[in-house]
Amino acid sequence: MRPGHFEETRARIAAGKRSLRFRYAIPLVIAAALVACKKQEAAKLPPPFVEVMELVPSDVPVTAGMIGQLDSPQNVEIRARVESFVDEMAFTEGTQVQKGDILFKLDRKPYLEKLAAANGGLAESKAALNKYEKDVDRLRPLAERRAIPQQDLDNALASVEVGKAGVASAKAGVESAELDLGYTVVKAPITGMIGATSVSIGELVGKGEPTLMATISRLDPIWFYGNVSEDRYLNAQEKAKATGNEIGDLPVSLILSNGEKYPDQGQFVFIDRAVDANTGTIRIRAEFPNESQLLRPGMFARILVSLGTRKNTITVPERALVELQGKTFVWVVAKDQTVSQRAVVLGDPVDGTILIKEGLEAGETIVVEGLQKVREGGKVQILPASSPKQ
Repeated sequence: MRPGHFEETRARIAAGKRSLRFRYAIPLVIAAALVACKKQEAAKLPPPFVEVMELVPSDVPVTAGMIGQLDSPQNVEIRARVESFVDEMAFTEGTQVQKGDILFKLDRKPYLEKLAAANGGLAESKAALNKYEKDVDRLRPLAERRAIPQQDLDNALASVEVGKAGVASAKAGVESAELDLGYTVVKAPITGMIGATSVSIGELVGKGEPTLMATISRLDPIWFYGNVSEDRYLNAQEKAKATGNEIGDLPVSLILSNGEKYPDQGQFVFIDRAVDANTGTIRIRAEFPNESQLLRPGMFARILVSLGTRKNTITVPERALVELQGKTFVWVVAKDQTVSQRAVVLGDPVDGTILIKEGLEAGETIVVEGLQKVREGGKVQILPASSPKQ
């Protein structure tokens, strides 16, 4: 063994031990530092900022609504009454037509021939009647003098009656031919908006059945049809009577499918006599002026009926409501700025807010923004509420 070998070996062993202690010490130091940082950060988290509003009672309108569909008070189908070919279409689709305007002209030639034949038959019947009447005039004096048998006069009188019947039948044939000829010119039976035509020029119509050619609808006024459940109907009647009104006398507002309110108000003109046993609903009709013809049959819309005013009512913005397991809650802020969740009973919507029937009282403060930040019993920092959001 060379000199100094033992001392070198001891030095290397000591250096290895120091290296191992250093390698294990670094992760422990880092972990301890991270835990300390997290505890320090958690301790520094302040209460969340939320927007709140104080509940102030107000007088709000009580309304009832329903969804339905618009329809014309009078939809008239224009149909071909005789079999013929379409010769002319004398209107522009989708425009207003007046009662008596010519809409279609059909081929008249076959019906002119029928009318001429009917007139010819009438002339023959009149000529025959004239002969029979002259026979009676000639035979009557002879029969009175007993120059001829009475039977001859009786036969002549019977022929006159037959001739009169023939004339009447021929006149009916002429009138029928004239009527059919008149049907070849199709006129508007009412004033209204005419839709798209269902036939084309040169098409055969009226063969076997009255062919639908077009439809005219009267648009001013226009009707709204809806079905209301029995419960809602009874509740609306009760609310209306509580404010001293009758449903049939209340103004009705129309809300179109794009959310816009129709400028003219309407009124109820029909409430069905009975509840539909299949659906449990009552059919209701309201009438609205439509001078501009903006409203068209088939449009979907909803109506709102003003039932009066509810005094000292609490309303909250929709964004302040939380739905959980079929129930609705709000976050109520106490004086010490702690929050708690409270169940509420909702009423009807009122201009972007919701009427609260039960659960809240005037003067209380609720959270309207930042609901996801709060916890039951936790504290919050208060900001004033902004304008209500839909």
